[in-house]
Amino acid sequence: MVTKFFVYDMVFLVAFLIFFSFFLYKRRHNLKKEGLLFLYRTSWGIKIINSLGKKHKKTLDVLSYFSILCGYFLMVGATYLIYTIVKVYLFNPSIVRAIKIPPILPLFPYLPQAFNLDFLPPFYFTYWIVIIAIIAITHEMAHGIFMSRYNIKIKSTGFAFFPYFFPVFPAAFVEQDEKSMNKAKGFKQLVVLSAGTFANVLTAVLFFVVLLIFFSFAFSASGVVFDSYATSAIAISGISSVNGINISNATYDNIVELTTGENLSEIKADGKSYLANKKILEEQKDNTGVIFVYNSAPAIKENLSRIILEINGVKIDSLEKLVEELDSYSPGEEIIVKTKTDVGFEERVVMLEEHPERPGTSWLGIGFSSKWGSGILGKVMGKLSSFKQPWIYYEPKFNGISIFIYNLLWWIILISVSVALVNMLPVGIFDGGRFFYLTVFALTKSEKIAKKAFAFSTYLFLFILLLLMAAWVFRIF
Repeated sequence: MVTKFFVYDMVFLVAFLIFFSFFLYKRRHNLKKEGLLFLYRTSWGIKIINSLGKKHKKTLDVLSYFSILCGYFLMVGATYLIYTIVKVYLFNPSIVRAIKIPPILPLFPYLPQAFNLDFLPPFYFTYWIVIIAIIAITHEMAHGIFMSRYNIKIKSTGFAFFPYFFPVFPAAFVEQDEKSMNKAKGFKQLVVLSAGTFANVLTAVLFFVVLLIFFSFAFSASGVVFDSYATSAIAISGISSVNGINISNATYDNIVELTTGENLSEIKADGKSYLANKKILEEQKDNTGVIFVYNSAPAIKENLSRIILEINGVKIDSLEKLVEELDSYSPGEEIIVKTKTDVGFEERVVMLEEHPERPGTSWLGIGFSSKWGSGILGKVMGKLSSFKQPWIYYEPKFNGISIFIYNLLWWIILISVSVALVNMLPVGIFDGGRFFYLTVFALTKSEKIAKKAFAFSTYLFLFILLLLMAAWVFRIF
């Protein structure tokens, strides 16, 4: 569905490409091709870096220790992240098929929309440019500031462009003098190498605080969100009929055969009614003698929308309020439930029924499962949303603008942490590669051992990449 933000984003994309192409053409004397990159060198960056690096030496000396410590924590975290990804792609094929995207894929505009990753917010070109500017500049500036502090020569600063993305800049750079860097003591090199990722972590913390402040005045609790209907586990052998057709000696296959496509079928077992469709049952093919089905409860029978705003005119803004309001009615009473849908609001008359486990108590039959799941991505998503009350719908006070800014802040935090982790992998192409080499050298005092450890970690990572891609191809195709 084309939204107004998509249209605005496309206009911004075109305007940005025109402006930046013209800017680079006028200043093409600063643009040089080196290897796979176009480099646009500037001098103003060095002046700012030297100013900060020379004026705040005591502060930077203290931060040096935190930077190195952060680097080691990130290296351990990045290694654990790779280990977790390997486990998922090798031993959890259902997750791989559900996600669909390959394990190695750069984040580009509209990726969540293109792959229908509904658990992620939309990712616009506007977000991409803003985030690249924030993360890349702070990362490289931090490298440069500590180079200046420790008198490591800086050759140039500027922006780097990949030809395939030209003229959209995907990175900034601070070009160090390698001889000057190699002459510096190991401690100073470790500080410089870890400074970029340390800056990314500080950026994530800063914007998380901004996110908390923004969320507190841009959103308000306005409803309860449920993500499923009440379910029960029933023994297949206890099923007596499906859609009114009596069954004796029920089996999994004849139950599935009697269900009707996407429509819910009535299943009776042990004198009680349940609901399920063919898809739900087919997903449980490997279950041994037991299937999970929906309870025949008011919410599912009325196809109640997933966001409850009011009950009989009473605002429902917390789970406690929902329980309190339902407890004030008896089974058999009718209530008017106001819900939010994709196209607006809806009111439905619902007759409450008796709770199957609490006689005399009314219920709707709605369910709440784990919001983000137990995987590593789910844990990250959960942490980034931990300031929200679970299962609460928050109404934006400024319509789409609240959501647009909130998602931008959310992406800045997520990508800042991701860049910090990836950059500290003990692999040659990242800051973590040389960081790892210097650490091994400091521990063993042997350049030969350090080089072998560096080479081993780099080739191991490349092997893991190939293994992950092979596993992804095998699972998807």
